[in-house]
Amino acid sequence: MPLKSRLAALLLPLLASTAQAGDIDQGAALTQLAKPGTLLIDVRSAGEFASGALPGAQNISHEQIAEQISRVAPEKSKSIVLYCRSGRRSGLAQDALQALGYQQVINAGGIDSLKAAQQAKTPEAACTQNC
Repeated sequence: MPLKSRLAALLLPLLASTAQAGDIDQGAALTQLAKPGTLLIDVRSAGEFASGALPGAQNISHEQIAEQISRVAPEKSKSIVLYCRSGRRSGLAQDALQALGYQQVINAGGIDSLKAAQQAKTPEAACTQNC
């Protein structure tokens, strides 16, 4: 088998698995955030976090999540919801936590879309007239 074919055969499964990893699931994130004890982590930089974050979120950058997670979630069964600006970094953080054995990790995607989804789920947002 030519080298290119062997290389493609080796890389294709790897690329396929990374495309599926860290998928955004805002519905699951909203459901989980409604439950007490769920940990909300903003994986953006400290500067981004300082410019605005979701209420109750803790900041651990995606680059530090593997080293810092045991400080806030020593139990690997802890429910964790991650978000960033677009969903890419929270997906990377989700992959890192799952590799460490954390089982209940959800990538909520980007802060703006998560904030909008949270607001749309409130009764006030659903009520449009005569409420």
